[in-house]
Amino acid sequence: MNLIGNGMLALLRNPGEAARLTGPESGPGLVTTAVEELLRYDSPVRDATFRCAAEPIELHGQLIGEGDIVSLLIGSANRDESRFRDADRLDVGRAPNDHLAFGYGPHFCIGAALARLEGAVAFPLLLERLGPVVLAKPADELAWRPARVMRGLAALPVVRT
Repeated sequence: MNLIGNGMLALLRNPGEAARLTGPESGPGLVTTAVEELLRYDSPVRDATFRCAAEPIELHGQLIGEGDIVSLLIGSANRDESRFRDADRLDVGRAPNDHLAFGYGPHFCIGAALARLEGAVAFPLLLERLGPVVLAKPADELAWRPARVMRGLAALPVVRT
């Protein structure tokens, strides 16, 4: 649900990228990379649940001791300029795209395959069936559901153009 809502908002705010998904270069390959990019660009899971450091480690001059509680900011990691060139720009053809939207290792989301499939079906169909639409109100006035871990819109109002 959050992937589709956040992704549609990103596409509405970047109409050139939405047009790529409905234009002549579109196809299964582009849809696959678009879903990965929409996951990276505005991750449905903003923060990972708290973790406990298994051993002492120093990161950027800060010591994290064994047993210290840490919180991982997935949304921030997915916008890391040292990892993703031009990270604040939506690019539905971005590849490779090694985002962390579904976590990593033993904490990898068991629903990742289903979410990817839902996105691959939903985005092309919504863009095709809705036709030309725009946000019904400014993006900064949209309501987000209150949550610490998940990031999702309460509603995504649109109007036909």
